[in-house]
Amino acid sequence: MKRTLTMMIALALILVSSLAFAQSYTIGIGQFAPHASLDNCYEGFLAGLAEAGIVEGENLKVDYQNAQADMGIAQQIAGQFAGKKVDMMVGIATPMAQACYNAASGRIPTIFTAVTDPVAAGFAAADGKATGDITGTSDALPIDAQLKTIRAMLPDAKKIGILYTTSEVNSLSAIEIYKQLAPNYGFEIVESGISTIADMPLALDALLPKVDCLSNLTDNTVVSALALMLDKANAAKKPVFGSEIEQVKLGCIAAEGLDYLALGKQTGLMAAKVLKGEAKAGDIPYEIITEPGLYVNSKVMKQFGVTLNDELAARAIEAE
Repeated sequence: MKRTLTMMIALALILVSSLAFAQSYTIGIGQFAPHASLDNCYEGFLAGLAEAGIVEGENLKVDYQNAQADMGIAQQIAGQFAGKKVDMMVGIATPMAQACYNAASGRIPTIFTAVTDPVAAGFAAADGKATGDITGTSDALPIDAQLKTIRAMLPDAKKIGILYTTSEVNSLSAIEIYKQLAPNYGFEIVESGISTIADMPLALDALLPKVDCLSNLTDNTVVSALALMLDKANAAKKPVFGSEIEQVKLGCIAAEGLDYLALGKQTGLMAAKVLKGEAKAGDIPYEIITEPGLYVNSKVMKQFGVTLNDELAARAIEAE
């Protein structure tokens, strides 16, 4: 009996010891702006970690903060993460990822998601190799597909308006691609840059009379005020094409866009490899979701009298 009791105590001590030394992680997640696509990235990221066995509340502590589309706040958040010496810093959207990467200073692995152009952002060289201890996922826009769809839905349109934030390198990169590809579909791009959300009303009032429609980028500042854009565009009777499903749900007519939940999950699985020590962040090439989906809003299409041809109708997904 005494031997049995001794063995039970020993086993209990072993169990307690194993639990005490079980691997757990603390990560700082900074999101640049409060809008649905980035929210989906965050949810998908945690889902990807959970699939890999890293679960918030069990073996994962998450310090999540939102910069409210303010670069100064983003830098403060990143500095706080670095000061706490988290196991990993995660930046959702280009400005937040840049702030995290700079604050990490090579001491803390950095993961990014929803970054349109990792090369322009400074996270990778032209050959795709990481510039430091960083990796993640790109939400590069399927711009050629978007232009093709706009042409099919608006056969008489000539000018596409794009509103963007001048400080977001992701937007500058995307606009250049729009300009290069637009002539292939008989379009002219009319752009208008803003510095803050406060600039949007006047910028839209000046831009809308010059164009036949608007096409959104994954510009974090602009998307944060999508409701304002839609109100003014609808009043001017100009349809707005989005860049992902959440924008279409909110009232854009259609989008050749990405599933940001899937993008976030893909990023979470990559991050899990780094946390578990299976690979260094800088040794994992950044990844891109290559297959866009066509999301449409039938109510808005009816409002503008727009229909889909057979090719578009066959693959269109109703944004509900």
